[in-house]
Amino acid sequence: MRILVLGCKGQLGRCLMDQLENTGHSVEYAAREHVDITDFESTKKYIVSFSPGCIINATAYTAVDNAEDNQQTADLINHLSVNNIAGICSVLDCWLVHVSTDYVFDGTSELPYKEDDQTNPQSVYGETKLKGELAIQSSNCKHIILRTAWVFSEYGDNFLRTMVRLGAERDQLSVVGDQIGCPTYAQDLAKAIVNILPQLDSQNDCGGVYHFCGDQSSSWYQFAKFIFAQAKLVGLETPSVVNSIQTSYYPTKAKRPLNSVMDCSNILRVFGVSQSDWKRGVKIVLNTMSGL
Repeated sequence: MRILVLGCKGQLGRCLMDQLENTGHSVEYAAREHVDITDFESTKKYIVSFSPGCIINATAYTAVDNAEDNQQTADLINHLSVNNIAGICSVLDCWLVHVSTDYVFDGTSELPYKEDDQTNPQSVYGETKLKGELAIQSSNCKHIILRTAWVFSEYGDNFLRTMVRLGAERDQLSVVGDQIGCPTYAQDLAKAIVNILPQLDSQNDCGGVYHFCGDQSSSWYQFAKFIFAQAKLVGLETPSVVNSIQTSYYPTKAKRPLNSVMDCSNILRVFGVSQSDWKRGVKIVLNTMSGL
């Protein structure tokens, strides 16, 4: 399959480069210097010239708090540009694999969210990502929308790498303990996408929205505690004290869902893709960071 990966220098994009290596696919990797997705006409020319069978869109405006002050930019990247890409895919009869977020939900459910549960984003980031989803669905292009959560990896800026950095700088840390979600190892997310690709043309009715995230729920505090416990085992510096605090003691511009655990049974049923073993992922990343 001819595959175009948009956003190849981001966290997920770099993991896709790892996972697509030696798969036999013909892959084009595009970063902003190759194509600016906010320039709709040049994006169309670029995509048409490559003529992919599938586009994997790993681009996004993910600065959740900054999005509150930069609504137009967030909407341009997460919604309007996605709408343009989906329209191109519809014309080319090309698959679009697009990554979305648990932040499309308000976090008030006591049960894991299913794909068809009511969305109600509480932030500009969540709202623009939901608009992107709806634009794809309205375009009638062949699509897979993967909602994921709390993504971390060896690459870029993410919670794990931030905790390791702060743990080496400070003897005491406070981490939010009343927001619950499912950490997701980006290499597992990339691998899930790669495993789905061969099934797209053989399963004509497989398109739609799917959830893919970690196999165990956790608070940010519990996530941090596990990171530090494993970091200590590989010789990385860790804080002496880690405190659990409530969201109200750590105000942010954007409101986060308090419980964004997602049900991932559909992606297992349709594609045979199991959830991310995020604790294994943490160990892999920390071994890489420590040089082991």
